[in-house]
Amino acid sequence: MDPKFVLLMAVLVTVATVKSDYVRPKPRKNLQFPWDPKPSSQPKQLRKDSPHSYWATGTFYYLLLPMWKRRSRVSAQDTSVSISSHFCCGWCDLGQTGWTKSTLNHIDLCKYDVHLLPGDLSYADYIQSLWDTFGELVQPLASARPWMVTEGNHEKENIILLEDGFQSYNARWKMPFKESGSSSNLYYSFEVAGVHLIMLGSYTDYDEYSDQYRWLKADLLKVDRKRTPWLLVLFHVPWYNSNRAHQGEGDNMKEAMESLLYAAGVDIVFAGHVHAYERSKRVYNGRLDRCGPVHLTIGDGGNREGLAHQYINPQPHWSDFREASFGHGELKVVNSTHSFWSWHRNDDDEPVRSDQVWINSLVSSGCLAGKRPELRTILMAP
Repeated sequence: MDPKFVLLMAVLVTVATVKSDYVRPKPRKNLQFPWDPKPSSQPKQLRKDSPHSYWATGTFYYLLLPMWKRRSRVSAQDTSVSISSHFCCGWCDLGQTGWTKSTLNHIDLCKYDVHLLPGDLSYADYIQSLWDTFGELVQPLASARPWMVTEGNHEKENIILLEDGFQSYNARWKMPFKESGSSSNLYYSFEVAGVHLIMLGSYTDYDEYSDQYRWLKADLLKVDRKRTPWLLVLFHVPWYNSNRAHQGEGDNMKEAMESLLYAAGVDIVFAGHVHAYERSKRVYNGRLDRCGPVHLTIGDGGNREGLAHQYINPQPHWSDFREASFGHGELKVVNSTHSFWSWHRNDDDEPVRSDQVWINSLVSSGCLAGKRPELRTILMAP
């Protein structure tokens, strides 16, 4: 019997509207938590029965299920095995507002296996107690399913000449970077259910001389598309963005790394940062390319800064759908050749499906066969 596993990506998302008849709901206030915080020197225990998270001396650590150690059920001999998975993917720019809670409630109704969050989690911004309240806010979900995250700009919290960035993030959100050969918690990879996932860092060095760049080349060389026919990449700052917010901020990283992802045959790229939703067609180097990845911007889970309403017009040829609303997305990887992506707008607290598309894997398109020599040339270069 073919094993079944459902990869649901429930994604907290904001989206930029193209429908004139839709009236966006108003922003909601920050959540007011009802408890009295304990002193930071006093240890806290969230759930004694949960092996996934705990408080220790005021610091929140996540002990995730070993999803990155779970071997894919797609064998090297059989690439037709059915993979059905629910991933709660990428509540980017989440925050702690009323809309955050609304989207979390929608996600709680989904059947999924893993959350994927490409940055901007708590919006603590140096206020350490907000890391604590964020931990309690997401605890009901994070104690039940692994949350695999990468960093955004709101995780930096660096103090010039005194503190390096990402101190709280690295202490509270420990990812399996060592297991994937990475030297930093800011970028790593893992595999689950026929999918190889790469989490990159938009706010650590990424040029061709950087550790991250060298690690990415080595990791891509290890990918076995017979065992993991799907290849997904997540990072915070989008490379393809038709919103006026954060224009051009991802260009340098794109220039450095896009050719690597294209040569490796990445299927889908998830990003955030822009507080809106956008889905691209398959694209590479600014042009439509049937062998390029689909780019999905899932940049607003309900944070206090609100939505990015202004788009560039006319809509670029590579942009397929865009809308500014709060919502969540789901990716269901059905098998080695097909996955189904849907985005669900939060409309008066009810999830309304606003965008959906079937995505064919590049394994099934014939693109990878022609890329193998190019891939090895690029990845083996010094």
